[in-house]
Amino acid sequence: MKEIRYILNHRPELPDAPIGTFGLENAKKVRNWHRSFPEYRETPLRRLDRLAERLGITSLFVKDESARFGLNAFKALGGSYAIGRVLADRLGRELSDLPFPVLTGDETRDALCDMTFVTATDGNHGRGVAWTANRLGQNSVVYLPEGSAPERLWNIRALGADASITDLSYDDAVRFAARQAEKRGWVLVQDTAWDGYERIPGWIMEGYTTMGAEIMEQMDGVRPTHVFLQAGVGAMAGAMTAFFADGYGEDRPRIVIVEPRKADCLLRTAAADDGTLHAVTEKMDTIMAGLACGEPCSIAWPILRQYADGFLAIPDEVAARGMRILGNPLGDDPRIVSGESGAATLGAVAELLEKQDYGPLRDALELDGNAKVLCISTEGDTDRENYRRVVWDGCMACPAE
Repeated sequence: MKEIRYILNHRPELPDAPIGTFGLENAKKVRNWHRSFPEYRETPLRRLDRLAERLGITSLFVKDESARFGLNAFKALGGSYAIGRVLADRLGRELSDLPFPVLTGDETRDALCDMTFVTATDGNHGRGVAWTANRLGQNSVVYLPEGSAPERLWNIRALGADASITDLSYDDAVRFAARQAEKRGWVLVQDTAWDGYERIPGWIMEGYTTMGAEIMEQMDGVRPTHVFLQAGVGAMAGAMTAFFADGYGEDRPRIVIVEPRKADCLLRTAAADDGTLHAVTEKMDTIMAGLACGEPCSIAWPILRQYADGFLAIPDEVAARGMRILGNPLGDDPRIVSGESGAATLGAVAELLEKQDYGPLRDALELDGNAKVLCISTEGDTDRENYRRVVWDGCMACPAE
């Protein structure tokens, strides 16, 4: 198995990056708005005590996002909140005054007229945008990058979106979606940011903090010592890092960011440490399709630069093992069906704790017998065919191959 690449981030001597609207108090407001959807259910926080014992740590928690809104992934939290904010702006009202029943009422619908929301996606984000547009009576257009799984395309089309698989990389598909929005008067709802496009990505990141509000309540006073967060562009990781930094203050847990080895734009940016964002330009052929993003989110990076303790770039085999561990639990631990991107962090935790070679990294992170580790399984089997290839057959070929 290829080794995990890593770099430690020794909290820089810089003014603290602003938590902004990603902290606990605003997260409670965001969660209250999400609660207005009939489909809202708090996703479970699973405790894997037998696995924690085997790995030699105090406790291990996994937030299972496969139940989110019936969409098998967390992404709709961000897309729905951002679209809600756009609609509230169009109406000149506060989103808190526009819960789901009001937004879908005849009077509001007449005032809004039809709008079209467009995005590029590896699958889960686009499905969330399509679902939200469908539920709120609006239109959506979704572009997927080359090599996307047909199942992900079908799932998006089933929600009424005009969706297609392009011959573009993820980052080029994002640029194409942006051009189409400008040309056609559509609203771009993209979960990454760049100079001149930061407002809507910021709202998407706020939407993700509903997970944080749920987690803090579900932990019932237990403070995690370590939180492992997977990252593509880093939007979710940045939002959750800011949330935990605010929610726990000086007692905040150590934050470790996990990326695919072939899509490690955040690790590269951290390693360069030159004040600029560094992109991956090589082919990102990884089974972790949801994390195959080459350009960091400009909003997320300052947060991660300040508060993340380390950046890991893992080979596909580590994510695949995470899928198998979660799907084949020890003793009375609950079973979790986790996709390639969802299981990346659990796979990384197991690898670090079980392999002697990572002793120096464990020591640096204080990942020892006193550790209380939190992971987020961000998706279930969103590509069921590939899930079975990995879990049943041990196949490491990415879907594009």
